[in-house]
Amino acid sequence: MRMAATLQRSLERAHARFDLVPHPHSATSLESARVANVPAERLAKSVILDDRHGHFLMAVLPSSRHLDMGKVRKDSKIWQLTHEADLARLFKDCELGAVPAVGDAYGMNMLVDPQLTRQRDIYLEAGDHENLVHMRMDDYLKLVPDAEVCELCH
Repeated sequence: MRMAATLQRSLERAHARFDLVPHPHSATSLESARVANVPAERLAKSVILDDRHGHFLMAVLPSSRHLDMGKVRKDSKIWQLTHEADLARLFKDCELGAVPAVGDAYGMNMLVDPQLTRQRDIYLEAGDHENLVHMRMDDYLKLVPDAEVCELCH
């Protein structure tokens, strides 16, 4: 597939410098880190949540960590994992399970764990299971200027 068109447009609009890192097909973000030979703490994993009332939220954390739902606080809503059918509808230009960590580009609010923002660079899914986008952290933060940084992992 290559890079999702929405991600590509977002990178171009932000004038972000990045590299595309091809890797053998992988099913999970942790496996992507392993087969691409990149540090798992620098690979951003997107977890999509919703309030069952049409509001969606992207939680972004290192692929080496797990989301602590108790730490997800945004707009005093009760957030739950989004159903796969909704993911296919929200991320039409992405393969299921390869959602780029750029909620802004897809019209949703974002929370980013500070364990990622403390890294000098970041890797994110490109929209398929065979490519990662690699960029400096300052370029990533320009790409997602409205992202809220808060603890998300346990």
